[in-house]
Amino acid sequence: MCGRFTLTVDPAELQDAFGDFIFPSQFAPRYNIAPSQPVLAIPNDEKITADFFLWGLIPSWAKDPSIANKLINARGETIAEKPSFRGGFKYKRCLILTDGFYEWKSTEGVKTKTPYFIHMKDRKPFAFAGLWDEWHSPDGGTLRTCTIITTSPNELMSTLHNRMPVILDRADYADWLDAAPRTPDSLLPLIRPFPADRMSAYPVSTMVNAPGNDRPECILPA
Repeated sequence: MCGRFTLTVDPAELQDAFGDFIFPSQFAPRYNIAPSQPVLAIPNDEKITADFFLWGLIPSWAKDPSIANKLINARGETIAEKPSFRGGFKYKRCLILTDGFYEWKSTEGVKTKTPYFIHMKDRKPFAFAGLWDEWHSPDGGTLRTCTIITTSPNELMSTLHNRMPVILDRADYADWLDAAPRTPDSLLPLIRPFPADRMSAYPVSTMVNAPGNDRPECILPA
């Protein structure tokens, strides 16, 4: 799964990495983004504009918004069949912007798992494959929410966990953000492990275990 990630770069760096898109003029760096919190994403609504979505998908048909707590991730292997995700996979896809994420490694005989920070070797920002939706509350409010798609791990991630987020190559952004309805067969080839040789990981402090700890020390090597 993917349960925590970061977005520490400033808007100018994002603009340089994702030149075709429009970003907010300013936002605070985040070192420990947790479920239910705002995440910066680019939806396939033809506006090529990044906006903030709440992490945890609430499908438009949901009766209870608390379903978001169970839908922070979507398994890529079943995304085309699961009622919570199949509509979004066809119609509402997004890029979720990040520059790193955390995973916790179990060690035999050790009770506490060791958190690791995973990033690109060039330390540039990248994008998770995500789904988004809009939920309208009974009082007339609207929530825009999203979920991160996961897949089997690459060689690096398999040493830490049995899942990893789907990281899209820049060449696949346009395909993923196509506003037209898409068939599963046309998109499932993008749901794959990212090349391990372009990634790196190192252990960090257990301070990241607490969502309230959102500061630069979270990503320092332990």
